[in-house]
Amino acid sequence: MTDNQERNAVEAGTLYLVSTPIGNLEDITLRALKVLNAVDVIACEDTRHSLKLLNHYEIKKRLVAYHSYNERNSSYGLVQLLEQGNSVAVISDGGTPCISDPGAVAVRACIDAGFPVVAVPGATALVPALVVSGMRTDTFHFFGFLSCKGGKRRHELEAMQDLDGTIVLYESTHRIFKLLADIEVVFPERQVCVCKEISKINEKVYRGLAVELQKEMEEDKNAGEYVVLIANYSPRKKEEQVSENNI
Repeated sequence: MTDNQERNAVEAGTLYLVSTPIGNLEDITLRALKVLNAVDVIACEDTRHSLKLLNHYEIKKRLVAYHSYNERNSSYGLVQLLEQGNSVAVISDGGTPCISDPGAVAVRACIDAGFPVVAVPGATALVPALVVSGMRTDTFHFFGFLSCKGGKRRHELEAMQDLDGTIVLYESTHRIFKLLADIEVVFPERQVCVCKEISKINEKVYRGLAVELQKEMEEDKNAGEYVVLIANYSPRKKEEQVSENNI
């Protein structure tokens, strides 16, 4: 790519939300690489983590920190960079910025300041999990991470009972069994799909009732990040509805 072509990949004074791999480093688009090579500044959730990706593709740019602990203050800093005529890319540790990752505050600040915001589509954990789950994809509800407090998490799940569509959640390795235990109580008869470490070496998909998955997953000693999907119907309720219709 020539210098002129590289500069044409981005516009000055524009914020780019660039999706990056959630595991396999090859899960990045050609456009994302062009944008990261062309921008003046890359805002990273964790600069040390992002350097693994950037070094792999020999991308050398000015890096600034942009994470949940400094998101509001850093957003003002990004606006100042745009005011100075810089182009800025925001990346997370993996996936699409703003989706259970920092970025939304920066987007709002840039919109309010009158600067364009461009999304560069790519990897995200929820879509691959949804399409391999075998559950409904035409209607789904994404909630990301639920509360780390057991009582509140249970109430959050109970509030989803009447939703029409697949429920999609994120969970960490430290709380996955607590979440499944709550799902067993709130949705005892609904099918559950747990996708672990999507696109990584320990990727695995579990399907079944929550009570079954807890037993099956106890044997898996590898830590990981999870996408948890809950089907939108209960087999027993469906059978009752069929019986009522036949009366």
